[in-house]
Amino acid sequence: MTPKRQQNLSRLLSPRHIAFIGGRDAEVAIREAERIGFKGAIWPVNPKRATLAGHPCFASVDDLPAAPDGSFLAVPAPAAIVTTAKLAARGAGGVVCYTAGFREAGPAGQALEAELIQAAGDLALIGPNCYGVINYLDRAAMWPFAHGGGSPGYGAAIITQSGMLSSDITMSQRSLPLTHMISCGNQSVLSLEDFVDHLIDHPAVRAIGMHIEGLRDIPRFAEAALRAAEKGIPLVALKTGSSQIGASLTVSHTGSLSGTDDLYDALFARVGVIRVKSPAQLLETLKFLCVAGAPKGNRVAGFTCSGGGATMLADHAETIGLGFPGFLGEAKTVLTGLLPDIATVSNPLDYTTPIWGDPSRTGPVFASAIKGLQADSAVLVQDYPAAGLDESKGYYRADAGAFIAAAKAQGIPAAICATLPENLDPETRDWLVAQGVAPMQGLTETLDAMRAAGLWHARRMQLRTNPPEALHRLAPQGPLITLDEADGKALLRGLGLPVPDGEVVAAADLSAAADRIGYPVVLKMMGPRLAHKSEAGAVAVGLASSAALGAALQKMRKDVAAHDPLAPTDRFLVERMAPRPLAELLVNLRRDAQFGLVLTLGAGGVLVELLDDAATLLLPTTAQEIETALNGLKIARVLKGFRGTAKVDLVGLARFLSDLATMYEAHAASLAEMEINPLFVTTDGLWVVDALVQRENPT
Repeated sequence: MTPKRQQNLSRLLSPRHIAFIGGRDAEVAIREAERIGFKGAIWPVNPKRATLAGHPCFASVDDLPAAPDGSFLAVPAPAAIVTTAKLAARGAGGVVCYTAGFREAGPAGQALEAELIQAAGDLALIGPNCYGVINYLDRAAMWPFAHGGGSPGYGAAIITQSGMLSSDITMSQRSLPLTHMISCGNQSVLSLEDFVDHLIDHPAVRAIGMHIEGLRDIPRFAEAALRAAEKGIPLVALKTGSSQIGASLTVSHTGSLSGTDDLYDALFARVGVIRVKSPAQLLETLKFLCVAGAPKGNRVAGFTCSGGGATMLADHAETIGLGFPGFLGEAKTVLTGLLPDIATVSNPLDYTTPIWGDPSRTGPVFASAIKGLQADSAVLVQDYPAAGLDESKGYYRADAGAFIAAAKAQGIPAAICATLPENLDPETRDWLVAQGVAPMQGLTETLDAMRAAGLWHARRMQLRTNPPEALHRLAPQGPLITLDEADGKALLRGLGLPVPDGEVVAAADLSAAADRIGYPVVLKMMGPRLAHKSEAGAVAVGLASSAALGAALQKMRKDVAAHDPLAPTDRFLVERMAPRPLAELLVNLRRDAQFGLVLTLGAGGVLVELLDDAATLLLPTTAQEIETALNGLKIARVLKGFRGTAKVDLVGLARFLSDLATMYEAHAASLAEMEINPLFVTTDGLWVVDALVQRENPT
């Protein structure tokens, strides 16, 4: 984004005056600006109407008193292009282009969108085909529908690629403090990455929520996310939609393991973005971060006035790895003296009904428990009574106040959580926000949010001391060819990889080649229709003699012909048999047009699809990150020695894979994909047992 457009975006988001251009939709937008309390100038533009929403109309943007900071555009697409050009010529700040009929409408719309981009110049243009923008801090809206939401002077900025979801969020009954709502639309000029990069500098923005269908510029997003982490602004993403990995992976096993969604997971993990799975989780996570803040560790103090509630807390916490440490020593003794005899000293703690609603008794319990646990955060479960049935509400508030005081005394983030989302009334939610305590709605959403917030803090600390290198931006690659295993292994051997000795020969020369290599050997038929040889019966292993080799040859010819009559060839790879492995891994390195260079690790051999066990990293990466990824695999139990088997040197394996990734980075201009499956991990080292290579066609 150019410096001029950056300035214009500031004008658009905090306008002194807004031009509303169009008819009925513009009239609704004017009323929504008035509803939120916009105090600046409102300039309707419509050549056919005298007034719009009670304001006198200008016939053209050329007639406006000044260049508007913001403009809401709701006219047909061709007129939108002409009007945008006039606004740019006048020096306007920015445009919310509500108008549809551009790229989303097909080829003709794509051409119109190209004209719109050209017409915009340095304007900050949101859309087209978007709902617009709401600034809750400055009470400015360019939004064509009724909307809710509010701000206590700080909160979350939300950027969505779905107009309806943005509208739904403004109507939510969850008391999430908001600063901005931006509906991106087609992102023809300004993209989600631009808004993130701009909003993280706003002093009132404590977190940014994003609904992402797809990102336009992955490296730029990564840069903005790392800057957000440095500034202490959490990014929370609801990523929807998935797609196949792309044509370059259709012949590899990795296509069944690592799709575009896994690449987004790898991106988010790399740059410290919290990923959530539902709109409710998006809002609850943002609420906890904005109101309470991120805990500095994973130790939680939990309180309920119900044994069932304590059990539910403990059960879900165990599932997600959230820590509820137990009470020891003096802390347990102190609590035993403070609690009724019927109470059990545990964390989560059911402090029981005999002291419920009496802050003179619950307060010391909360304070002693939080301090004794050295908790990093605290949560109190309270489901408030419904309106009209709330005679006991004062008791709930009394315990809440005692809990808040105890958490504040220790300076830790705190939440009051309703087991059921609807059991926390608006008055109580607003009161809790004013106290700096997150009013959380839904038990699992609460614990998920607390866990995510703690992990974000830990990842932020890592990124501040050891930020990742910039992602690769790739030049387009020409036509590709897929090498057969023999040619692929020859290429990898030339790059220094540990490939077993082997020769490519015709059937008549197999026995002589095997004698030169030394038994036992492996026999494989090579051919353009044999990318996955095991499925076709084109592999025989453990052949210890010439007789065994001959028998395997005959059976292979029959099996391959039965699998695919066009597949058999007279080209064979005979190799020395690799030592028996401790484990078999899949290692895939590939180019991706959006994400750059990618490394996928997983359980290899016949376990690839069976276990669905893989981890994806974006390059460049480090040996430490690779070791962490290996430890997260299901097959890690085998690597670490399962039931008395030998252990793999994980540090050495990670170092080898890191060197392999660095080598691939150096050759990625010509290599589109390199998959080793399996990589034998043995007591004597590593062996590339099978390989698939796609490279640029040199002809």
